[in-house]
Amino acid sequence: MASSGNKVEAGGTAHMVAALAKALREQKGYTQEELGKLIGYTASAISAMETCAQPASDKMLVKLEEVLGGGLGVFEKARKWMLLEKYPARFRGVAGLERGAVTISSYESFVIDGIFQTEPYAQALIRGGFPTVSDQKRDELVEARLARRALFDRDPAPMIELILEETVLRRPFGDWDIMRGQLRSLAADAQRENVCLQVLPLDRGLRGSHAGARGPMKLLVTEDHDHVVYMEIEDQGILVSDPPEVAQLAHRYAKIRSQALSPDDSLSLIERLAGEEP
Repeated sequence: MASSGNKVEAGGTAHMVAALAKALREQKGYTQEELGKLIGYTASAISAMETCAQPASDKMLVKLEEVLGGGLGVFEKARKWMLLEKYPARFRGVAGLERGAVTISSYESFVIDGIFQTEPYAQALIRGGFPTVSDQKRDELVEARLARRALFDRDPAPMIELILEETVLRRPFGDWDIMRGQLRSLAADAQRENVCLQVLPLDRGLRGSHAGARGPMKLLVTEDHDHVVYMEIEDQGILVSDPPEVAQLAHRYAKIRSQALSPDDSLSLIERLAGEEP
């Protein structure tokens, strides 16, 4: 359901799309109901889009391009920027870097990395978060998160590395069926040519050294070959670009990777857990 609060939250791209769609609709002489029928939406959905009470979804932008775009590609070009606006403010900057990154290396200690999440897992994760968000905001966040999976098939493909704490594989969200589906998807992704996935064993701390004790991080090599590190602490995003600091964090990541299971052993563990009953 559309919310008046979304008008305040909607970004510049959403407002631009709304104004352009309304102007083009009126130029063609369509009512909101007529445009809605042409693109498969209700008149109220068109109204909500035009007032930014419910900004256009990615699917709506595709339909708007077909009916109102006139070959200019304006709604098609808006898709990337609309998705960026749907990310939490703390992540928008790094999301842009991630889209064009040459290498993405992540260490996660609590949840599956967003690039690898399935829709049911992402829905359950965001629905159960605090503070709670509206159904529409949740759907926007899920849509933006799932769009990150396009990185797997981008041309040229980035190298994507992921190290997961074993506890992440054993921590369900939603229910066990959702978790098993997530693990099966993770196992499939682990076998992609541009993916390296490793698991840091649950008993790592018993061996006298656990390099991941200070929490998750994401290392990016950008398309300009700059090296940056992104971290989150209680909804605060930190982007580190100072070379000495980046180097120190990269060394820590390398140590975490050295303490993890091999990719083959990690895949075997994920497949075994995916087949287990709770």
